Amino acid sequence: MSTSKADLMDVIAAVGGAYYQDFAAVAARHGLTPVQAKVLGAAVRAPLPMRALAEALVCDASNVTGIVDRLEARGLVRREAGPQDRRVKIVTATDEGREAILAVREDMKSVHDALDRLDASERDTLHEILQKLLPELSQASAQGH
Repeated sequence: MSTSKADLMDVIAAVGGAYYQDFAAVAARHGLTPVQAKVLGAAVRAPLPMRALAEALVCDASNVTGIVDRLEARGLVRREAGPQDRRVKIVTATDEGREAILAVREDMKSVHDALDRLDASERDTLHEILQKLLPELSQASAQGH
């Protein structure tokens, strides 16, 4: 019997929810809100313009300003002028910011325990499948679908 799309959607939602709960709880123990930790994680992957952060968070740019202000005050990120347009502010993680988000990810015991149930081949397969889904889901999210 083939697994239905509805069953897959339920499992994806449950896994996503459990991941988020672990992420939020661990971020709080590190003195970060979930949104601050998400911004920090994005800035660690690559320096991003403030507008791109707002789009990724699906929120107003003024909200991102406050989030980045608090992260910058803690020395976790810095703002730099954009190379092509100095009016554009690029958010870059500092070394302290990279250490902070790494600590959050390392402390996510529930997620680590769940992933430890998979062998290396299963993790590779899951990664490949999720990578295949991500572009479509990211595009739909960006378009507000």
